[in-house]
Amino acid sequence: MNSNVTLARKDITTLRKTVYRHWKKYGRDLPWRNTDNPYNIIVSEIMLQQTQVARVVTKYEEFITAFPDIESLARAPLNTILAIWQGLGYNRRALSLKKMAVEVVNVHSGRIPDDVSRLKTLPGIGSATAQAICAFAFNQPVIFIETNIRTVFIHHFFSTKDEVKDSDIRPLVAQTLDSKNPRRWYNALMDYGTALKKEHGNPGRKSAHYTRQSPFEGSLRQVRGVLLRTLIEKTTISRDELCATFPFDDDLIEMALSQLEREKLIVVKKGSVSIA
Repeated sequence: MNSNVTLARKDITTLRKTVYRHWKKYGRDLPWRNTDNPYNIIVSEIMLQQTQVARVVTKYEEFITAFPDIESLARAPLNTILAIWQGLGYNRRALSLKKMAVEVVNVHSGRIPDDVSRLKTLPGIGSATAQAICAFAFNQPVIFIETNIRTVFIHHFFSTKDEVKDSDIRPLVAQTLDSKNPRRWYNALMDYGTALKKEHGNPGRKSAHYTRQSPFEGSLRQVRGVLLRTLIEKTTISRDELCATFPFDDDLIEMALSQLEREKLIVVKKGSVSIA
C-alpha cells in the first residue's frame, strides 16, 4: 500500500467499528480525559512523551495539584517543579513546561493558543504535540500520528511491509478520522493501539521511525537524573563533591553537567553546581 491509496468505504467503516467496539469495552479512564482544559492537556501531553501511561497518572495528579493553572506554573521556581517531576525522567521537559507557562502568561495573556501554528511557537511543543493538543483540548479534526496510532495502521494496512513511513500512514489517518468527535476517536484509537502491542508484539516496530531505547543503567540519562535529584535536595554542591560522591566515570559526569548547563537546567559557577 502506498500513500496515494484511497480506502474503500467498507474498510473505513470496519476500522471505526473495531476501534469503537474496543473503546466501549476497554477504554481507559485517565484523569486528563476527564477535562478539556488546555493547560491540563498540555501537561499530560508533555508528560506522556517517552513515558508510559502508568507512570504518568500519579505524577500528573500531583503536578496539577501543585500547579493548578498556567499562572501558578509560571511563578513556580524551577527547583520546585523539578522536585515534583522526579520519577518521570527527561527533566528538560519540566523546564520546557516552565518556559511555556511563562510565555503564555507574558505573550498570550494567559490564554493557551488554539491552533497548531501558534502552539508550535511555544517551548517544548513540536508538530505532533501541537496537533494532539488541538484534538484533545479543542476537539479539532487535526491529523496527527504517535506510536499507538502507528501501531493500528501498520497492523491493519501494512502488515506485510517493513520500514513503513509516516507519510504512508498520514493519508489513512485523515481518511478514517471521525471528524464529528476527534477527541473521542483519537483516545479510542490510542487505546486500541496499546492493546495491539500487547497482543501482537508491537507492530509499530515495522515503522521506519521506530528506535529501540538504549539501556538506562550506566547511561548518560541515569547520570543526569542522579545529578538533578542531588541538586534538588542540596540546592548547591561543589563540582569536586559530585565527582567524588557518585560511582560514575568522571568523563560521564562532566558530559552530563555540560548538557544540563546547555539546557539551562543547572548553573555551574566557581566550582559549584546549582539548579538554574
